[in-house]
Amino acid sequence: MLDLKFIRSNPDIVKEAAKNKGEKIDIDEILELDRKRRDIIGEVEKLKSERNTATSEIARMKKEGRDPSTLISKMKKVSDRISGYDNELRDAETEINRKLLWVPNIPHESVPVGQTDADNVEIRKWGELKSFDFKVRPHWEIGEMIGGLDIPHGASVSGSGFYFSAGPVAKLERALINFMLDLHAGEHGYTEAYVPYLVGENAMRGTGQIPKLEDDMYRIESDGLYLIPTAEVSLTNIHAGEILPPGSLPKKICAFSPCFRREAGSYGKETRGIVRVHQFHKVEMVKIVEPETSYNELESLLENAERVLQLLDLPYRVRVLCTGDLSFSAAKCYDIEVYALGMDAWLEVSSCSNFEDFQARRMNLRYRPEKGARPIFPHTLNGSGVALPRTVAAILENNQTKDGQILIPEVLRSYMAGMERIGI
Repeated sequence: MLDLKFIRSNPDIVKEAAKNKGEKIDIDEILELDRKRRDIIGEVEKLKSERNTATSEIARMKKEGRDPSTLISKMKKVSDRISGYDNELRDAETEINRKLLWVPNIPHESVPVGQTDADNVEIRKWGELKSFDFKVRPHWEIGEMIGGLDIPHGASVSGSGFYFSAGPVAKLERALINFMLDLHAGEHGYTEAYVPYLVGENAMRGTGQIPKLEDDMYRIESDGLYLIPTAEVSLTNIHAGEILPPGSLPKKICAFSPCFRREAGSYGKETRGIVRVHQFHKVEMVKIVEPETSYNELESLLENAERVLQLLDLPYRVRVLCTGDLSFSAAKCYDIEVYALGMDAWLEVSSCSNFEDFQARRMNLRYRPEKGARPIFPHTLNGSGVALPRTVAAILENNQTKDGQILIPEVLRSYMAGMERIGI
């Protein structure tokens, strides 16, 4: 959430940011409501001042034996007007707060202005793209061939966008989860956490999933709970409403969780195989940091996510997202895309984002820089470290052999009882 004072002082910046993000929001309407709110506050303050003066006068009249009934009657009308204004003020503030939830975060000055994925800027590549002397298969063919992916039965049980993994592929997924948690907790300094997979409206609102992305979320109406789209929601909200003490930042937390997304806005996008599904597993990294350090922390977060793919020896590229492809809540975001040989496609497996104080404001998370200092809003960041289905797809496609085997990345073999390959 943006600070209303900032919007009031910088309306053109906010309007331009919303335009560049492709968001339609009437900033002038918010400013008009804010003007009305401040006018009401001014009227209430004048009436209260008048009432306070009259209260003293009534007391004096009573002491002097004079009849204050006329003045008391007048003040009753003033009190009724104050009550009416209070109701108007409450309604105006409720409407302002509702509309502020739809105002997107402002892109950082380093974010390229653009409209679509085509305007994202590649900043580096890592690894060599492999070439084989045989016809390469896409992961859904490989998975079916080795008895590790069962997409048809996933669809019959739950509908399109769901799948079963079994045997060697299920074991590969479990190995990846343990490997990534060990890496981030053991080498990168994150505290491993186990998170709730169901959260309330306040948590979803705090990280910006609702109201903007409500249609993409799975909600349990009877309980008012949501299935998390990412562990980011649970992790970032751990300290919602709190004031963190001096010296407690940075906080670095990671967690594995299933993720649930309706993908309501993904019509027409790639749906073959397991690259776009409604339920998947992911290891997530979250940071809560002091504002002046957040962009350095974003770079180290990106390095932590890249390290996963480097150790898996999977070729990837890093792109900084343009304004039009940037999420509603993010100020800056890097996407890491792994190359899948069988699909001949780059697949996003991680988004590393800095939200600055946008999420902290929404969840009223504050930090006291030093003893006695006024609390400020910290910056929050998150990044996938990394998402599993597309990583599994890339391993299957890039590590396939002519005879139908899949070479296990060396770093995963200790997690798979020493197995060096899987297949028929």
